[in-house]
Amino acid sequence: MSKIAICMADGCEEIEGLTVVDLVRRAKLNIDMISINGTDMVKGSHGIEFKCDKLIEDVDFGDYQGIVLPGGIPGTPNLESNDCVTEAVKKFAEEGKMVAAICAAPSILGHLGIVNGKKATSYPGFDQEMSGCKYKTDSVVKDGNIITSRGMGTAIDFGLAIIEYMTEKETSDTMSKNIIYKK
Repeated sequence: MSKIAICMADGCEEIEGLTVVDLVRRAKLNIDMISINGTDMVKGSHGIEFKCDKLIEDVDFGDYQGIVLPGGIPGTPNLESNDCVTEAVKKFAEEGKMVAAICAAPSILGHLGIVNGKKATSYPGFDQEMSGCKYKTDSVVKDGNIITSRGMGTAIDFGLAIIEYMTEKETSDTMSKNIIYKK
């Protein structure tokens, strides 16, 4: 069964991370919340604290088929300053594994050159950090193994896109119906 890693840093946008985790787990997929903080507790950008499943230093990213980066400030810069995160993201992109980022986090993909020549989106203003991409303003943009999204208000769309990528459209559509989500 496919396994997804979601990297969590202090200052992340809670809804962007936890909505993905909730939806993916409801779809019966495996997702590990991975703290990059050296402790299993993460404090989001709005002061909400939550416990992660694993510490990044204990993770073998080779066990995963997808990686997710929630946005938020200073969560996004915290993720980008972590070499384990950026190396994993580069490796996933090179291997054709799913790389998903929302809000400010697609800027990391821009800085790494991963979205160069690809369609992508981000929170308004972060397009400046994604030179070389074919920037779109859709709520979710998929280009091959890369999934990007705009922000907190698109977190459900983003989570459903991840489910669809890892399974099939029918599973994503069923989840949308089950949570009474209207697109």
